[in-house]
Amino acid sequence: MNQQEKTRISQLGEFGLIDHLTKDIKLFNASTVKGVGDDAAILDYKDRQVLVTTDMLMEGVHFDLTYMPLKHLGYKSAMVNISDIYAMNGTPRQMTVSVALSKRFCVEDMEEFYEGLELACQRHGVDIVGGDTTSSLTGLAISITCIGECEKGKAVLRNGAGQNDLICVSGNLGAAYMGLQLLEREKSIFNSTGNNDGQAFNPDFAGKEYLLERQLKPEARGDIIRELREAGIQPTSMMDISDGLSSELIHLCKQSGTGCSVYQERIPIDYQTAVMAEELNMDVYTCALNGGEDYELLFTVPLTDHDKVIQLKDVKLIGHMTRPELGRHLVLQSGQEIELKAQGWQSNL
Repeated sequence: MNQQEKTRISQLGEFGLIDHLTKDIKLFNASTVKGVGDDAAILDYKDRQVLVTTDMLMEGVHFDLTYMPLKHLGYKSAMVNISDIYAMNGTPRQMTVSVALSKRFCVEDMEEFYEGLELACQRHGVDIVGGDTTSSLTGLAISITCIGECEKGKAVLRNGAGQNDLICVSGNLGAAYMGLQLLEREKSIFNSTGNNDGQAFNPDFAGKEYLLERQLKPEARGDIIRELREAGIQPTSMMDISDGLSSELIHLCKQSGTGCSVYQERIPIDYQTAVMAEELNMDVYTCALNGGEDYELLFTVPLTDHDKVIQLKDVKLIGHMTRPELGRHLVLQSGQEIELKAQGWQSNL
């Protein structure tokens, strides 16, 4: 898009931009009494429990616009919050979106961002009900709050696991991290070669589309929550995998007062993840344990639910909880036990 075709944010102003981006937003939930357009949204949950989660994403820390399209960024920004509501065994209903923008962004950029945001919300029946915009001197900052509901007594916390509970995980692990490594590799090649020869740079993504999708367009696992409910399974503890399996397992163990044993051979890994790890000379299990951003669900169920949980098509049983004094271990294929350590993403604060 040529610079002349872009619309400066200042041409609309803060309120004009909000009106422009939200004028066509449709509401899906009866609990949304009043959405965008007033001093506050009005929500009515009657006798159900309300769940609230907030995430902030900062340019240069959580995302790189060199390879993250704004539409994908909008989609991912919504999805990581929606995932947190599912991880509580809840149903996401409403969302507020706040954005801080530098002058290098135009109205069309924000249209693209909101297109992805709305697509994610439509997929999961979430209403965008408010937010804020402001200026930024350091790039793009995004803060999203997602509100959900849960039947009373059905919310699943991190502290409910018991000894001998089965440890389960949805989907597969490590693909999002491999997608990030792939993007960073191609960015490095671009920066080193660029357009020195005057020709366009064509990144090598052939056959690796799944890895890119897992990094740029993750999916919250509402389908797993529905399957658990239909199967009559109430998890004893649960969280989504944003910082890596090892880190999340340690969280569950600490808060539940248990140890755990997880079996290496049972950790689900996609074929493309294994191929990419070999190509980069990385240990695929290390990536699966510590990579993060998979947004799969990690949960525990009572031993009595074994026969039910193994029938779920995209859920793998990877281990069990133990007495706390036994520690937290990864059992290698050789039978050797090594201590689980949290090596997932950490902020640089």
